[in-house]
Parts: sequence; C-alpha cells; structure tokens
Amino acid sequence: MPESYEIRIRKDALKFAASHMTVFPDGTKESLHGHNYVPSLTVRVRDASFESTIPFSRLKAGMKRIALAWDEKVLVATRNPFYEPLRLDDQEVEFRLCGKRYVLPVDEVVRLDTDNISCETLARTYFDLLEAELGTELHADNILSVAVYIEETPGQGAAFERVMSP
Repeated sequence: MPESYEIRIRKDALKFAASHMTVFPDGTKESLHGHNYVPSLTVRVRDASFESTIPFSRLKAGMKRIALAWDEKVLVATRNPFYEPLRLDDQEVEFRLCGKRYVLPVDEVVRLDTDNISCETLARTYFDLLEAELGTELHADNILSVAVYIEETPGQGAAFERVMSP
C-alpha cells in the first residue's frame, strides 16, 4: 500500500495581523475589520529517508517573509469587480470598493492580485507567494502535495492544496 508522511508547520512567530473587507457577489461587503491570522503549511511527502529530508528552516523563512509583508496592513484585492483604483503615489493609495472611497497611507496597504480577501483567497495567494519564493524546493520529486491553511479565528479558516506529483 502507498505510504506518505506529512510535514506540518504552524508557529506563533508566523502569525500576522491584517485588516480586510470581504466583498460579496451582490456588491455588498463587510466593514473594514481585522484578524490575527494563523497560517499553517502541510507538505505531504512519499519518503522520509535521510536523502529526502526537507529543511524546515527554508519553509519557515518563506512563511515568515509573507507574515512580515502582511502584518499590520490593510489587504486589498485589486481584481475585485467592485474595486476601482483612483490614485497611487508615494504617500497614499486611494480607491473605491463597493462605492465607498478609501484613502490610506501607501505603506499600510498590501494590494493583492486576487478577486477577494477571504480565507480561501488568502490561502491561495499565500501558497502562490510561497511557491514563487521557494521555487523548485516545492516541486521536488518527493513532494506529493502542499497545502496552506489560513485560520482567521480559532477553529475557523480555509485551505488551499495543490497536488504536486502523481
């Protein structure tokens, strides 16, 4: 029978606090609010032998860079159909979301190339950033799948998983 192992990383040092507004298909949205997000990474491997060892430090370093980039920021989805960019300069970002106008300091906003800011889309965006940073390390022959889980409150979150190898 096929066997596999799971590497799981979830540490307090990798948390990030961020604000967001989830938009709904009817053009309504949540008010601007924040969460203390806790990301988890699960890497399923077919082999745990010495030759196939994956250094946790590289995975954690990639996760830490994302946490630092998103911590204490307002996350904005730039591909949302109800998002309208108005102005972006060295000092401020101005946009409309669902008809409401926002002006924020540019250094306090992270504009994400996604259509919404929800746990599901954050899990996918987080995975994409981690994959871009770690490159071939997440595509090693030994890796079966990689999953990112984003918890927004204890017991509530969403995951994105990609099967890497058959």
